[in-house]
Amino acid sequence: MPTIVLSSLVPATPEACFALSLSVDAHTASMSQSGERAVAGVTSGLMRLDDTVTWQATHFRIPFRMTSRITEYEAPRRFVDEQVSGPFHRWWHEHRFDAVAGGTQMTDVVEYEAPVGPIGRLADRVVLTSYMTRLLERRSRWLVETLVARGVPDTP
Repeated sequence: MPTIVLSSLVPATPEACFALSLSVDAHTASMSQSGERAVAGVTSGLMRLDDTVTWQATHFRIPFRMTSRITEYEAPRRFVDEQVSGPFHRWWHEHRFDAVAGGTQMTDVVEYEAPVGPIGRLADRVVLTSYMTRLLERRSRWLVETLVARGVPDTP
């Protein structure tokens, strides 16, 4: 099962990073290139424990719907979202926010499994892992740039 781990130093507090990462509106803005939008569940504002959201997006010129739920929530340190229904056999995404000198170490850990057995594993190796990594990197850059633009203060 593929695992993607990304980490970024953000010049903002863990509280600010945590809140922006739980914002449905921020997610929509950061994923605008794929036309991702919330169509059911929590469709605006901040998500909390057990909240669900259904996303609709186009990837590889194919429309997708995915419903995820916030299954773990430890403000402002971490939360986990997991796919309830959608294109993956399994999707688990941990968001961690650790206070460090100069701000917050923001870490994303994603474990996923593509559907359709051997064909899905082949798709992982050929294209899916690199594609998903680029999407997560784009979202991370957007979060950092947005927090910096807002002038969110550094942690001491």
